[in-house]
Amino acid sequence: MKLFSIGFTQKSAEQFFGLLQDAGVKRVVDVRLNNTSQIAGFAKSRDLQYFLRAVAGIDYVHLPVFAPTQEILDDYKKKKGAWDAYEREFAHLIAARHMAEAGARELRDGDCLLCSEHTPDQCHRRLVAEHLQAHLPDVEVIHL
Repeated sequence: MKLFSIGFTQKSAEQFFGLLQDAGVKRVVDVRLNNTSQIAGFAKSRDLQYFLRAVAGIDYVHLPVFAPTQEILDDYKKKKGAWDAYEREFAHLIAARHMAEAGARELRDGDCLLCSEHTPDQCHRRLVAEHLQAHLPDVEVIHL
């Protein structure tokens, strides 16, 4: 199973939708906790769902089971917490939510995990993708 990941910040709409189309993404899986923010621009949930279908013929689903809790997110973003602490807390959440089982049930070949972070380095979408790759057979992760 090919599993892609992408962040929308620091990307124009043209670049964002082009990357998805060029990679052959079939469905964007929104893994953000908060997907309706005004700062999201073209990536607000309802707008994004429309643009993905109209511009690229790509499906959209919001699956917050793969998102951090508000507390974990606030500790890292608002309280300027350390990335390693975020990773540890998110790893506990991954286990508690049985994300590998959720991935096996909910995800399919050609899905792309979406979050806001420009790169996957310090983003929970990378942690989710790596967990799925480690616990499910034949998962290939490609960060766009």
